[in-house]
Amino acid sequence: MINLLNISKDYGENHAVKSIDLTIETAKTTVLIGPSGCGKSTILRIIIGLITPERGEVHIEGDTLTSDNLILLRRKMGYVIQEGGLFPNLTAQGNVSLMASYLDWDKKRIQKRIDELCDLTKFPKDALTRYPIQISGGQRQRLSLMRALMLDPDMLLLDEPLGALDPLIRSELQNDLKEIFSSLCKTVVMVTHDIGEAAFFGDKIVLIKEGSIIQEGKIYDLAKKPADPFVTTFINAQRTHLESVGDI
Repeated sequence: MINLLNISKDYGENHAVKSIDLTIETAKTTVLIGPSGCGKSTILRIIIGLITPERGEVHIEGDTLTSDNLILLRRKMGYVIQEGGLFPNLTAQGNVSLMASYLDWDKKRIQKRIDELCDLTKFPKDALTRYPIQISGGQRQRLSLMRALMLDPDMLLLDEPLGALDPLIRSELQNDLKEIFSSLCKTVVMVTHDIGEAAFFGDKIVLIKEGSIIQEGKIYDLAKKPADPFVTTFINAQRTHLESVGDI
């Protein structure tokens, strides 16, 4: 689905991403994990075309991402950020329907899709007329997911989607998101710094340090067959977060 070939991104003397090669498999959830500032969010933004790398290529379903096809390929991707990125001056319904209205979907088609997404994400339909400030943090993230799914994209890109939520709401949304990913069979790329969350969601986990991929695989591979001492250090620092995903 997605291939990154020799991708590098610099900010002055800071090498945010260093010659990364990465394959994102179709209909699987790939989790990018690592400490703050390691480059994981930069990689996500490169995939969606918000950032242009100095070197390397991004291939989306076989097409090389360029300025000429950026808008077309971006419509195949749904994007969710940590705080939701909702427009405060639009109602919940206005936020979700924004791109569909721009693309001249008729009102019946828009309403049918919104009803489907409310059911899928468990967003209350009576809250569609409210503004983002009038709904809870958990509802805002459900709404952000609805907006990302509105055009039925092939891929979902999620940048710390649950990071700003309290533990109880976060746990509930984790379970709901995993159910949604499974039912839709979408290609998902998720960024997190939480090893427990990575283990819960990830068909493949990609551990990044200082702009380079240190190891990729399942949580068992990282825990039992570390490719670098940093892998063990990173996992041990968050071992309590792994209690909910069983013995590794």
